[in-house]
Amino acid sequence: MGNFLAGKVIAVTGAGRGIGRAVALACAEQGARVIVNDYGVAIDGGGPSSEVAEAVVKEIEAAGKTASAVADDVSTMAGGQRIVDTALAQYGRIDGVVCVAGILRERMLFNMSEEEWDPVIATHLKGTFTVFRAASAVMRRQGSGTLLGFTSGNHQGSVSQANYASAKGGVISLVRSAALGLHKYGVTANAVAPVARTRMSANVPMELTEIGEPEDVAALVVYLLSDRAREITGQVYTVAGPKIAVWAQPRELRSVHADGGGWTPERVAEALPGSVGADPMPMLARVAEMAAAADAGARPNV
Repeated sequence: MGNFLAGKVIAVTGAGRGIGRAVALACAEQGARVIVNDYGVAIDGGGPSSEVAEAVVKEIEAAGKTASAVADDVSTMAGGQRIVDTALAQYGRIDGVVCVAGILRERMLFNMSEEEWDPVIATHLKGTFTVFRAASAVMRRQGSGTLLGFTSGNHQGSVSQANYASAKGGVISLVRSAALGLHKYGVTANAVAPVARTRMSANVPMELTEIGEPEDVAALVVYLLSDRAREITGQVYTVAGPKIAVWAQPRELRSVHADGGGWTPERVAEALPGSVGADPMPMLARVAEMAAAADAGARPNV
């Protein structure tokens, strides 16, 4: 038991199971009063039940800590607002939000339907926005607060999860935008890309050589929510078992300028390949390796 978050009020979405649950329990253990949000859906987004959030609240209360359940859907503006309103009504403030809620609907891009695209974007990306939007308005007035979005290594791209990868890339851009816009108000924003054993990772069709438990992720989240991390903003961290890593900020690699006049296709063809070139895509090599392993009847390692 510690006091990293003593006196703070933290809201966690997707907190009924897996990483979200571990985060909610860890925040409570470290002294926070916790808003436990979970719409209670299955991994594909179906079958909501408020019992999931309430069960975690009971766990926290059984340990002598304080929590409240909110079973609203974060993909709606009202749902995101209700999480923050509950924190204010119950505890008078909101010091941090952790947006873990997510669903999966896998399909190759050329077969993906609108019904498989929209709910994934809505839950991951809009669901982060709705909570960030509501919380940031309060944190701006407070002059303090922490926004944490959950992304994935799949923001680099995915063979059969274009919806999920797009949403997770969007979360990173949302976090960086929040970090830039809220810095002067004393509010930080960061993203976590976890690799941990959950019901989502159980469906990954390869052996993950670097993977930990939800509690590993929770430890990093607690630190980022604490006052010890108040100078950290606009960052993306991976936590995979014993490994914590930071992702590079986007930047230009090489450039070339047109001399005397604008660009034509012919001038681009002369200048771009030799002077600018391309940045190799590591995931292409991994996809080829996984395909070769699968053809050989093995479970690929990544």
